Amino acid sequence: MNLLILGDVMGVSGRKALSSKLPELIIKYKINFVIVNGENSSDDGKGITQDITKEFFKSGVDVITSGNHIWDKKDTTDFIEKEKRLLRPANLVEGSPGRGFEIYWSKDKKYKIRVINLVGNVFMRKTEDVFKKAKEICNKIKLKKDVDYLVVDFHGEITSEKNAAGHFFDGLATCVVGTHTHIPTADTRILDKGTAYQTDIGMCGDYNSVIGMNKENSIKRFFKEKDATNHFPSEGEATLSGIIVETNSETGLAKKVTRLIDGGSLVN
Repeated sequence: MNLLILGDVMGVSGRKALSSKLPELIIKYKINFVIVNGENSSDDGKGITQDITKEFFKSGVDVITSGNHIWDKKDTTDFIEKEKRLLRPANLVEGSPGRGFEIYWSKDKKYKIRVINLVGNVFMRKTEDVFKKAKEICNKIKLKKDVDYLVVDFHGEITSEKNAAGHFFDGLATCVVGTHTHIPTADTRILDKGTAYQTDIGMCGDYNSVIGMNKENSIKRFFKEKDATNHFPSEGEATLSGIIVETNSETGLAKKVTRLIDGGSLVN
């Protein structure tokens, strides 16, 4: 089975690239399941709306993960309770709306896939201990016993925290990807015990920018110029950034992992 996991979709340009390119990528790479991080997909780059989730699902997305911006749109707290295909981090404060992990079926209905969404503790909003939560979830759900495949989206600021999470899940998960920083790292690989891993899979957005935001305005903000405004997304041609994981049907682990960089300025 082939998994496609895409990084944070950034604003309008990221959404346009996803809707136009994803259907072709699914066919080209024979993708059985698609996971996309959608927490920056709104017009202002902060949060996600119900209409956007519908747009993603129509394009071929199976599950949407998120992170620290999940509650930036007020109506999300309402529809996330009903929409099981939209995840929020599992280690948010107890009692938060929605769910942090769930089991889904592949497109051909042959395989059960558990997707876990976590958010780091360092430089993030107050959350429960992410490693304690990860261990708790792993004690309940076993690869090839309860599910055929297991994927983790670790939404974190620092590389060491995500790196440690990758090694913790090694052999327990099919794949662990880092999201949030919007810049893809060059450490795509299969870890010692068979888990595919990349510290950050980047974003689906315009890379002729400052992590997806308009570069001219961002520079003004760093210089503290008076005419700088609030951050807003860059609207040039977006690059889709993520990974494709070919799985081992016997073990539920990874057989092969390949970076996907499609379109936009990042491929130049």
